[in-house]
Formats: sequence, structure tokens, C-alpha cells
Amino acid sequence: MNSSVSTNKKTLSLEVGPEMHQLVSRLFPINRSLTGDGVRETLNILREYLPTLKTIEVPTGTRCFDWEVPQEWRVNRAFIIDPLGNKICDFAENNLHLVGYSRPISKTMSLGKLLPHLHSLPELPSAIPYTTSYYRNYWGFCLSDEQKERLIPGEYQVIVDTELFDGSLTYGELFIAGESTDEVLVSTYICHPSMANDELSGPVVATFAAKWAQARDRRLSYRFVFVPETIGAIAFLNNGLEQLKQRVIAGFNLSCIGDDRDYSMVASRKGNTLADKVAAHVLKHIASDFKKYSFLERGSDERQYCSPGIDLPLCTLCRTKFGKYPEYHTSLDDLNLVTPSGLAGGLDLLVKCLECLESNQIFQTTVGCEPQLGKRGLYPNLSVSGNGETVRDLTNLIAYCDGSESLLEIADRLNRPIWSFFDSLGQLLQNGLINLADNTD
Repeated sequence: MNSSVSTNKKTLSLEVGPEMHQLVSRLFPINRSLTGDGVRETLNILREYLPTLKTIEVPTGTRCFDWEVPQEWRVNRAFIIDPLGNKICDFAENNLHLVGYSRPISKTMSLGKLLPHLHSLPELPSAIPYTTSYYRNYWGFCLSDEQKERLIPGEYQVIVDTELFDGSLTYGELFIAGESTDEVLVSTYICHPSMANDELSGPVVATFAAKWAQARDRRLSYRFVFVPETIGAIAFLNNGLEQLKQRVIAGFNLSCIGDDRDYSMVASRKGNTLADKVAAHVLKHIASDFKKYSFLERGSDERQYCSPGIDLPLCTLCRTKFGKYPEYHTSLDDLNLVTPSGLAGGLDLLVKCLECLESNQIFQTTVGCEPQLGKRGLYPNLSVSGNGETVRDLTNLIAYCDGSESLLEIADRLNRPIWSFFDSLGQLLQNGLINLADNTD
């Protein structure tokens, strides 16, 4: 264990919610996919906030475990002309209109032949669904069910002007060194087009959490990665798995972390990693009614990070979990669903998890029996409302600092949030009443 102890309480102000929402709004129109300039443009904008963010390019055809990096996909234009000459399903108006990775086509066809290539959601008649076809030869369009029901018989001109070519997959990586080589991994995805919660909330929360980490004294090191979901995480792991397995002590995947509804987590495959314990502890104390989902309800990149043979100690943090809100994977996941307060709440969740990890060390008292707190100015001379709880936190912390339990374990034992002990911890360290257990003979 690192011999230094950080009690630095400097946290990023959670008043940054409006600034975070502005960043979501700026990124929202960009067409992102597994590959392409939309991903690069997104990373370039994030680099304005994180200048040392690196961009990694993985060439088409690169073998990554059981996968292969696909061709790069570019959209020039895509739309349909109906029998009355109206342009519908125009990619230029909403990039959700085009099925992701659609192959090029220029053809006139009847409504009957067109319909198998049109995707809508009868249960959400006003929503445009998000649909992809990454690994098969297909083209298609998405539209609201209301619009689909208004289509008339006749001939439709279909234009899908796209390109598939050998290029590369792009992801971003930021390493922030601490006093220890022990790392915390924070991962989020940058491959979805215009959806605010299921895409942009994760990268934006990760960006502002990285700014928080850069601004504070750090016991631990941090690695923030911005990857295309699934294949991007697999490519990242392929590039440095052995080092990650040696250094990562906890990790968090961020998904759908910007709405104002629930708080939730998806546990790791084993369910008992340090990340699981930290996330459950923080959620219990900021949202007593939070939802904890097992790995059996996985769906984001926890699938890769926790897979057999990888087994990184990582869980997923969400506000409302992916697939558990009606707007999920539709055009209704918009800038109204993600709010400044929702984003600030997501950032607060992640920052508290990181603070928990920073302070989670094992301490041991340096004196026998209870120390004399009064002579050190740690015991109040007068009985004032609130003093009792402060003294109780202090004495309880002393009582359990016996070199056998971490600060997180003590906080759980006392049913108190770990951050409620930060002041007491600092006072006891400054007065030499506790030391790191590793420093105690």
C-alpha cells in the first residue's frame, strides 16, 4: 500500500450541471458510429476540456480476441422520395433516420418492397427508433410509426449514399498518474448518434470527472477511456490487457447517467469486487431506493471488462439503467431527458466513488485505550447541537482503526457514508493518533 495518505477534499463543484448540459447539446447533432469522423470530431471536442486526451487508431482488419475491426463507414447523404415528390427519412434532418452501417443503394421500388427496410415502434408512435446493422450487408431507414402509417402506395426513390472502406476504429484514452501505480479505470462509449442519455451523458460525466481527478492530490492513478461500445472496448483491452490486470483495482463503466429519475448499478460478473462494494456504498447513502441489477441484466461494456479471462474489477454506474426507460434507443432520448441536475447527480455519484477509493486505506491507532482528545482540541468544551455526532464519528473511527479493516469496511460497519469520516480522518492523522497500518510495527 502506498505510504502517503490523501485527505484532500477538493471536489469539482456540482454547479457545473449547466456547463455539462451545454457540452451534451454541442455533441448531440454529431453522427457517431463504430468508426468514422463523428467519433473523431467528438474526441476533438472533448480534448478542449482534456488537452492530454490521446487518440488511438486501430486499423481495419486488426484481430482483437475473437473479433476483427470492421471497415470504416461514412455517410454522404441518405433519404427517400415518396410518390408525391416529398423527401422523407432525411439523414440530414435526423441521423437516426438511417440504419447504422447501411450499405449504399440508389433504386426506385414499390411501397411493398420498401416496407421490410423501414423500422418504427408502434408502441411509441412519435419516436424514431435507433437501429444498426454493423456486420451484415443491409440498408434501412427508421421513422416514426405515425409517419409510416401515412405512407401511400406508389413508387419510392431510395438514396443511400454511404461508403465502406478500409480505415480504422478510433478511441480516446487519458492517463492521470498518481502516487501509486494502482489504477482506477473509467470507461464510457462514443458510438451512438443523436441520443442524449444513452450516449452523451457518459462521455460528459467522464470528462468532468477527469477534470476533477486532474485538479486534486492523487494517491491513485486514473485511466479514462472513450470507446465505441463492444468492439472499441475489446480493441482497448487487446492493446494492454496484461498491464490493466496488474494495475486496475476498481473500475466503472458509465452508461445512461444523465437523467433525473433513478440511480442504479449493474454488478460485475462476480458481484463482489471493490468497485461493486464502493458503488453500492455510495448509492446507499445518496439514493436509498437505488436499483442494483445483477450481471445477468448486463448490456453495456461490463460484458467485456468482466468476461472470463479478462475479469477486471468493474461495475456499471447509471442513473436510469439502459433499457429501463421508455425513451431508450429512440429520438425521444433527447436534450429534455438529460438535464443539468441529472448530469450533476451522475457526476456526484462517480466522484464520490473515486473519493471513496482514494480514502479507502487501513489505519491503526497509535495509543492504547481511548486517546485524550481534549488536550488536542478535538473534544468540545461546550455542549452545542451537532457536537455529539462529530465526536461520535471521531471516537467510532478510533475504536475500529485496529489495522484489520479498511475505511470502507468501517463505514459500512457503522452504517455511515465514508465521506462523513474525512474530517475526522484528517484530524486524527494530523495529531498522530492513527497511522497507516503498513507504517505500524
